[in-house]
Formats: sequence, structure tokens, C-alpha cells
Amino acid sequence: MTEPTTQSLTDDLGFSPVSGPTHTRRNRLGTMFAEARSWFRAWRRTRPFWGALWVIVAGAWIIYWMSFDIGIALTGGWSYSAGYVMGGALIMFGLVTWLAPHYKSLAGVVAFLIALGAFPTANLGGFVLGSVLGIIGGSMIWSWGEKKPSERVTSGG
Repeated sequence: MTEPTTQSLTDDLGFSPVSGPTHTRRNRLGTMFAEARSWFRAWRRTRPFWGALWVIVAGAWIIYWMSFDIGIALTGGWSYSAGYVMGGALIMFGLVTWLAPHYKSLAGVVAFLIALGAFPTANLGGFVLGSVLGIIGGSMIWSWGEKKPSERVTSGG
């Protein structure tokens, strides 16, 4: 048996399967994906990302388990609209934490208190899970400290 030569691996135009136009396109797409991932990781390190994510999920969970139509909630009073108000506030404070991390102390404490308040007012805070996620997320936001940039040892003069 003979092994294939590089001449047999090229087509009539002289492109090898490894260095063809599709390979270059894949490299560009891979590079763009790597750059986007690197940007997202750097962005995520400068804010309490996971705590805000838990608070947003808690707010969405509380809103999801409200058993009232939005029309009834608007006209029925506080007992009908509490879940929408509490859940919407949790989502808002999670987004504020992502977009303006210097307000993390205020947003974390208020999200914690809203999650506690959602327990008696909004279907046990989304059947307990929404309140628990909000309490954990608010605590994570409040206790977060910005990570320092990693120091890499560079060789050279």
C-alpha cells in the first residue's frame, strides 16, 4: 500500500483541502467567536453577573406563576398586581446591576428585600423558588467584589 501524496490531495486548481477558501472562512468565524467570547468574559468579570442572572430568573419565575391576567392585575388592586410589580422590580434590578455595576450595593439589598416581600404577596414568591432565587441572587450581588486583572508573566526585555 502506498500513502497518498500531497499532489493527489490537491484538486485541479491547486487548492489543498486544508487551505481552501472554506477553511479560511471557518478560521475567520472561529476568530470572531473567540474574540466575542473573550469580550464577554472580560465584561462578565467587571460586574456581579451570576447574582444578577439569578435575580432576573427569580423575577421571571414570579411573573410566570402569577395566575391573573394582566388586565385583571391592572384593575384588581394590589393583591392581583403584586407578583407583576415584584417580579418586574427584580428583573429591573438585575438589569441595572449588569448595566451599572457601581450601584451593586443598593441593587443587591433592594433585590433581597423585594424577594423577601414577594413571599407573602405573590403566590409565596413564585411557590418559594422565586423568593429563594431572589434572596440568593441579591446576596451574591451585594457581596460581590470586582476581580483584579490577572497578572501574566511576560518574557522579554
